[in-house]
Amino acid sequence: MKTKILLLAALILFGINGYARNNATEKANKILVVYFSWSGNTEYVARHIAGLTGGTLFRIEPEKPYPTDYKPCTEVAKAEKDSNARPAIKNKVADWDTYDTVFIGCPVWWWTAPMIINTFAESYDFKGKTVVPFCTYASTYRDETLARIVELTPDATHLKGFGAVDRDTTGIEAWLKEIKVIK
Repeated sequence: MKTKILLLAALILFGINGYARNNATEKANKILVVYFSWSGNTEYVARHIAGLTGGTLFRIEPEKPYPTDYKPCTEVAKAEKDSNARPAIKNKVADWDTYDTVFIGCPVWWWTAPMIINTFAESYDFKGKTVVPFCTYASTYRDETLARIVELTPDATHLKGFGAVDRDTTGIEAWLKEIKVIK
């Protein structure tokens, strides 16, 4: 009888410790997938990443929406880049401090990340965070855009980024495994 009581106590204690360890692991690896998307391509890729990682999605929304037509949007984007603008963001990340890994994604605009990504990066403290850049692009400037996201978050640790052509999610799962975000 004494052996059974000791065994039961050990099982209960192990279960409580295992539960605490699992909760600590979950908290230590809380993922946020932040993205800015104009055409929907980056949003599509961000949703795919969040689905694979269990991350929380956060869409960067400008206070003043970009034009919905392509040419006027490119003109606004170029003017922002040329003037080093910081377009205002109308929403904030809730519970920022609870996230350890932050994916930041955007389209390539004028050879780099849109200026609203600068606004986002300058609005939060990245010290102690791991940043994973991703972008969507048509044909070029993927590497420059990924590098810009890294430059904007110098206090973070960085993992290798990923560029998707339009909405093509081919290779994302392999990339997430390579950078050890998923098994």
